[in-house]
Amino acid sequence: MSRVSILPVEQANHFGPDEIIVSKTDLKGRITYANDVFCRLAEMPTSDLIGMPHSIIRHPDMPRTIFRLLWDALGRGEEIFAYVKNMAKSGRYYWVFAHVTPSFDKNGHINGYHSNRRFPNPKAIQKVSGIYRDILKAEQGCVNAKDGLAAGHAFFIDMLSAEGKDYSEFVWALENGDV
Repeated sequence: MSRVSILPVEQANHFGPDEIIVSKTDLKGRITYANDVFCRLAEMPTSDLIGMPHSIIRHPDMPRTIFRLLWDALGRGEEIFAYVKNMAKSGRYYWVFAHVTPSFDKNGHINGYHSNRRFPNPKAIQKVSGIYRDILKAEQGCVNAKDGLAAGHAFFIDMLSAEGKDYSEFVWALENGDV
């Protein structure tokens, strides 16, 4: 499936607060496992997902900056929580509260990644979607992707700094309704 041919639509796919979306990937972010909730929301059977890059469900409203923070944390062997807007095969969207962790082999080396996504706090989504729009503006205001990523990252880090929070504190403040 090519993301180039799919345009986002302003219709949401829904899942319940008692459902958990689960996926696993290899070191390059290719899907090695997807549960039934993932398949239903992505509108794709497991056979279409296995081996595909996890970015197959990336919504264009998601700033690259958030994924940089995610990959940086995973590269350090750390877990990370993030609000993510995904896109289904039809172009419909769905927001998740993601918890992504590295998986380790018996020798302590990272051999993949595991992600559980839960129903997000709706008030947090209202807040974070505006912040993500601002980060995207910073990213898109540059002539190339590399400079855009640097600009978006700097914008977001400056915003967090002004609030006196690091990324994790910011995410948990959103989840708890404290931002």
